[in-house]
Amino acid sequence: MALQVDRVRRAPLSRDRVLHAAVALADADGIDSLGMRNLAQELGVVPMALYRHVANKEQLLDGMVDVVVGEIDPPTGGAWRSAVRERILSARRALLRHPWASRVIETRRTPTPVVLNYIESMIGMFRAGGFSVDLTHHVMHALGSRMYGFTQELFDDSPSIEPDMRAAMLHELASRYPHIAEMAAAWAHDEESVVGQGCDDQFEFEFALDLLLDGFERLRQQNATSTNQS
Repeated sequence: MALQVDRVRRAPLSRDRVLHAAVALADADGIDSLGMRNLAQELGVVPMALYRHVANKEQLLDGMVDVVVGEIDPPTGGAWRSAVRERILSARRALLRHPWASRVIETRRTPTPVVLNYIESMIGMFRAGGFSVDLTHHVMHALGSRMYGFTQELFDDSPSIEPDMRAAMLHELASRYPHIAEMAAAWAHDEESVVGQGCDDQFEFEFALDLLLDGFERLRQQNATSTNQS
């Protein structure tokens, strides 16, 4: 095993190898722990060697996003709705494999060619499905980050809260915010939820996605535009 590790460490350094090692480190230890120094140590090189392939930390993060986006399945044929739905759910599977990625995607200001190609292909799927340029523009805004497989959660039901403490908090909440407390008490429990125990976030994601797709189809059938929506 040691010999095999040594061979990997002696493999020629490349941008692809640097990026995949960075993704693996972030998956294992979290994005906040990732730095050029520990990445170099993981690769068995001096930190300066990394700068031949990534100019700085921001370029490294851009490349890591490219790796994650590259894991999204390519477009499939068939009806636009099922094809778009599966593509977005593929994006979500990629994000679930890399829980840190949503935070990094949100901080990117200039999309890379890899990200632009993904956006281009998504737009193309709507256009091929009969959507006008105008409606496709609104559709892309409506999808937002959901196109990448994530969305901001309304509630963060932290699993670190003890059951007794949670019950006391709900009791206190009920006196001032009865509707919120009622919904909080009714949440189904999902131990694997990436937003914490309390919500089946996969169901919530697909529920909202299907609402959007149904609405898009209704607008497409109506030939809706910015000036004739009702």
